[in-house]
Amino acid sequence: MSKNLTARSEDYSKWYNELVVKADLAENSGVRGCMVIKPYGYAIWEKMQAELDRMFKETGHQNAYFPLFVPKSMFEAEEKNAEGFAKECAIVTHYRLKNDPDKPGKLMVDPNAKLEEELIIRPTSEAIIWSTYKGWVQSYRDLPLLINQWANVVRWEMRTRLFLRTAEFLWQEGHTAHATRDEAIEESEKMMHLYAEFAENFMAMPVIKGLKTETERFAGADETYCIEALMQDGKALQAGTSHFLGQNFAKAFDVKFATPEGKQEYVWGTSWGVSTRLMGALVMTHSDDQGLVLPPNLAPIQVVIVPIYKSDEQLYEISTAVYSVILALKKLNVSVKYDDRTTQKPGFKFAEWELKGVPIRIAVGPKDLNNGTFEVARRDTLSKEIVSKDGIEIYICDLLLQIQKDLFDRALYYRDTHVTKVNSFEEFKSVLESKGGFVSAHWDGTPETEEKIKDLTKSTIRCVPLDRLEEAGSCIFSGAPSVGRVLFAKAY
Repeated sequence: MSKNLTARSEDYSKWYNELVVKADLAENSGVRGCMVIKPYGYAIWEKMQAELDRMFKETGHQNAYFPLFVPKSMFEAEEKNAEGFAKECAIVTHYRLKNDPDKPGKLMVDPNAKLEEELIIRPTSEAIIWSTYKGWVQSYRDLPLLINQWANVVRWEMRTRLFLRTAEFLWQEGHTAHATRDEAIEESEKMMHLYAEFAENFMAMPVIKGLKTETERFAGADETYCIEALMQDGKALQAGTSHFLGQNFAKAFDVKFATPEGKQEYVWGTSWGVSTRLMGALVMTHSDDQGLVLPPNLAPIQVVIVPIYKSDEQLYEISTAVYSVILALKKLNVSVKYDDRTTQKPGFKFAEWELKGVPIRIAVGPKDLNNGTFEVARRDTLSKEIVSKDGIEIYICDLLLQIQKDLFDRALYYRDTHVTKVNSFEEFKSVLESKGGFVSAHWDGTPETEEKIKDLTKSTIRCVPLDRLEEAGSCIFSGAPSVGRVLFAKAY
């Protein structure tokens, strides 16, 4: 199987686009800016979804579903949110087509089928959900309200890339209501920590937890918590956000509750989400010039077994020997694929599963049967070992754990060696251009300085790290006083 992937060092963007398509994750569709997620790609997303869904439910959240369409007047109710998403909105104005009298066989919008009120296709669901919460919340007994939705949203992006930025994408969005400000802040922080746990334990992707600046904050939020990851090309990627909404949406949609004392008060809200953008993050964090490298905890196929044979009799003997190993691995919850296709040669299969990032490949031939051994290859290091068949299932389980850890450690080392402290704007620009990664620098806290740095360098403040030290200094751009460093980077 010919991979013909562009080298990362030659053109990282081209490498990424080629890999997503050639590894059968996704492809562009007939709809501008939208993608088709193929079965192998969707299988990875399903694993992500399953783990996150389990984590949400363990923290008391329930799933619900809300409409795709939002009446324009409802969308406008919270002004900052509406303004923030206005340029990305797709709008439904009519509800019917009819035959075009001037063009036989063609259809046209029926001018008599204009909607009384235009409908926004949700770019996010705060408006429709908070308008619903008004009927769900009456008393303090109804709180907290902890709801999550798995859905699709539409944001009319002009420049699109598979998984990273598409006009339609899949995601989950949590929306919660609380009796007190402290409870809502606690919820916002809890979900940020949950996202970080998922990214590090399942994606093997280290993240930095922090707060967005006012400029970068979610439209309609009082505070935005985030997790930021670093890709292999030195660019940052926002991997998840959790927003403390204050009482902004509660006031916009009149969501009140009766306190134990009988007083009417507005609830406090949060929203939080991750999307199929995590698929792009997974690809770019670990993969190499040979193809995908998947962490075992999210790989749809953790082990592939390839028989090497010259006759049907040899294939039968290998299949018989391998059967017990497959059963033993499945009992240990290891996902196994036995690739006994007769239409492809072993070399083709090796290249295909290497491209698709399967963590472990086992090759078995007649000599292996005679010796009671299997050849075990690791995808992450491309190394091979000869392993005894006896007890191989335990060896494989331990190896999967080791690969998961090694992938995280490798990504962490890259991230940590690409966080650079600078103390001048010249040094700042030099690091951005020559090294990339996160640049730790003093900032005076003003949106004006933030915007000027962005205009001059195309870098943004990714976050104010939660664990940053108080450190008096001078802003690298304005020279004004600073109370601590923030992380800048060029980003996806």
